[in-house]
Amino acid sequence: MARGKLRVLLGAAPGVGKTYAMLEEGARLAETGKTVVVALVETHDRTATAAMISGLEVIPRRSVSHRGILLTEMDLDAVLARRPDIALVDELAHTDAPGGRHEKRWEDVRELLDAGITVISTVNIQHIESLNDVVEQITGISQQETIPDAVLRAADQIEVVDLAPQSLRDRLAEGLVYPAARIDAALSNYFRLGNLTALRELALLWLADEVDTALQQYRREHGIDSKWEARERVVVALTGGAEGETLLRRGARIAARSAGGELLAVHVVSDDGLRERHPGALAEQRALVAKLDGSYHEVVGADIPAALVDFARAVNATQVVIGVSRRSRLLALLTGPGIGATVIRASGDIDVHIVSHSAAGSHPLVLPRSRGALSVRRRVYGFLLAIVVGPLLSWFLWLFRSPDALTSDVLAFQLLVIVVALVGGIWPALFAAVLSGFTLDFLFVEPLYTITIAQPVHLLALLLYVVGAALVSFVVDQAARRARDSQRSAAESDILATVAGGVIRGDDAVGALVQRTKEAFGLERVRLVAAEGSVLADDGQSGGAAGTVEPVGERATLELFGNELTASDRRVLSVIVAQLDAALEHAELSDTASELRPLAETDRVRSALLAAVGHDLRRPLASATAAVTSLRSHDVKLSAPDRDALLATAAESLAGLESLVTNLLDVSRVQAGVLGVSLRRVDVDDVLQAALEELDTAPGRVVLDIPDQSPAVLADPVLLQRVFVNLLANALRFSSPVSPPRLGVSAFGDHVEVRVADDGPGVPDERKQSVFQPFQREGDADNSTGIGLGLALSKGFVEGMGGTLSPEDTPGGGLTMVVSLRVFSHGHRKGDDGSSPATEQGGSR
Repeated sequence: MARGKLRVLLGAAPGVGKTYAMLEEGARLAETGKTVVVALVETHDRTATAAMISGLEVIPRRSVSHRGILLTEMDLDAVLARRPDIALVDELAHTDAPGGRHEKRWEDVRELLDAGITVISTVNIQHIESLNDVVEQITGISQQETIPDAVLRAADQIEVVDLAPQSLRDRLAEGLVYPAARIDAALSNYFRLGNLTALRELALLWLADEVDTALQQYRREHGIDSKWEARERVVVALTGGAEGETLLRRGARIAARSAGGELLAVHVVSDDGLRERHPGALAEQRALVAKLDGSYHEVVGADIPAALVDFARAVNATQVVIGVSRRSRLLALLTGPGIGATVIRASGDIDVHIVSHSAAGSHPLVLPRSRGALSVRRRVYGFLLAIVVGPLLSWFLWLFRSPDALTSDVLAFQLLVIVVALVGGIWPALFAAVLSGFTLDFLFVEPLYTITIAQPVHLLALLLYVVGAALVSFVVDQAARRARDSQRSAAESDILATVAGGVIRGDDAVGALVQRTKEAFGLERVRLVAAEGSVLADDGQSGGAAGTVEPVGERATLELFGNELTASDRRVLSVIVAQLDAALEHAELSDTASELRPLAETDRVRSALLAAVGHDLRRPLASATAAVTSLRSHDVKLSAPDRDALLATAAESLAGLESLVTNLLDVSRVQAGVLGVSLRRVDVDDVLQAALEELDTAPGRVVLDIPDQSPAVLADPVLLQRVFVNLLANALRFSSPVSPPRLGVSAFGDHVEVRVADDGPGVPDERKQSVFQPFQREGDADNSTGIGLGLALSKGFVEGMGGTLSPEDTPGGGLTMVVSLRVFSHGHRKGDDGSSPATEQGGSR
């Protein structure tokens, strides 16, 4: 049986028309004679979408009861039994209700595909697993339902359903996406123009990456090695010189000419002095790279052109941008082709742009140096200079020889030896000195054309000439060696500054250190392994064994794969290892601090409890005492209604005392450490339902606006229920029977807001904060205002859970209490706290 094909319609945001496009395609395929069924479609009460279902066969859904709520899901068995050619399944990333065969809807779809059924489905960009954190940074909302990238990439066809951001906002404003009550909040939060633009770009780039991956696979399968410039990747070489800004802006313009172009800036750190040391300029250029949406990299290489070309090939660059040489013409003539010419020869099919700049030719750079005091290339140039220029000079001097010109001939050859020493160092200079000595003896010293010296003084002069040449060569070689050591120290300082800067700028110090270590030493892979064997950080790929293993204190070991490190490299590595050890120690201390945060939360809750009950203890006790005393008095004869009223007052006050004693017991548990703030994953709708049941509210007494799917929060369910009970009780007390209080839930960024609104008298702005002070009540004349936990205790509970409780005016009059809680994420641990510092809590409204 042939496996079915999966076709996915990808959207940047809800409302772009994915479901509509899916139904439209289903109708088109049905007209061609295909058997098309609607396995599951979520219309979200959108009229146009619901109208598209007419004319298509719909498979009835199966019903599932979850926590007392009736849910409907796709009936997988019914679809399999129907065996259509094509099944339309909406919302591929959806989590199925418990009790089904699979946890995720994409697993249901996979079973349909295995049965030979072709599936058309939809998914939004925020549900892709690898983009979840990126979308959260853009919108501030963490998506709980995600789909693995591998599942989506395995689809046979992926299409983007695109809609301009402003057009989507217009649709939303017209009520074509959400109900009227949710439009204003959506437009001002998730559906901001900037958010939609970024999400649209993210969707297009993700699809472009998928197309690029498919293209690479096609090329591998067909053995195509030549460059296909489907996407521009522009590498800009930075030296730290003044020309860097010009090069970066030129590279950014080149990258921007094609959709999805990437800008990568690279700086080669080595011991051979590629650039003059301008750390300030390099830091400014690094900041400019970030502004241009590029990425900055540092690599280590003794051979600058080779390191640059290797990096460009490693990142699949299509173009390289370098600056024109800053060397003078004379220096270029003496030292041969520069880095630019070498890069061009080695680049192969990568285009190289040499950009002119104001610093070109303005001042010479230090001559390149490599592994030795002078590089092998410079020594070769020195030998070539002696071999080529020596005979030419001999021929020129021989043409104008005379008995009185011997001194000038010697000085000419002396100059040649000095130039060779400057270019190639001691060994080429010695070779030139010996060669020129024999040339002088053979061509210019009597007897001519023989290797003999007639006069001893000429022998002495020749020996002094050779010794002078040797000394000059030695001095040049030593100067080069000292310059190399100085430049090596500067390179090490650059690396350490980069490592330290990466730690300061990054959220993950350990990961930043591991990444910078790999870049600094040009390694294939760097891995940090904890003492117990778990991998703490890993950057790069390598299948072999680690070439270098360095202990990081007693906590971990650092494994380095690739090139062997020199002694000077190990000196730098020891500093990096020390920083890693400090970073791991800091992480351990942070974990310890996190474990202590629940104590502060417990203290905050206890303070709120004690501040509230001090006032509430006296009131019900005095009321109950007065009522019982009046009932027992024989001096006053009470009527039956008066006796009933006193009994009701006593019962009400004693009931309040019972609740107060319960809270006092909770306080004792808090003091004993038994009752703390136990933060966990909590579904807000479950807690709200429990609060409404506790208040025994009749149907219709509270208007609910709770979405079908709202993110779980990080909270203590018991304390949260008490907060909701108090807020709802206040709202019911101050609302009129014809206008019941309204309760709404919405997600904003990484927080969930629960809004309890009434249409009562409200609270003036100057008193909005005083309602949280001790002993503050609105309408404090009767004995039916609760036991006094009120807003003070509610605020203490909410802040103890890391949230906030704030008052707002209800449009049209009244008060709205807003409870803001953190969205639960898998990164939260028990005791995580993002709350504000503790404040004194107090009474109730």
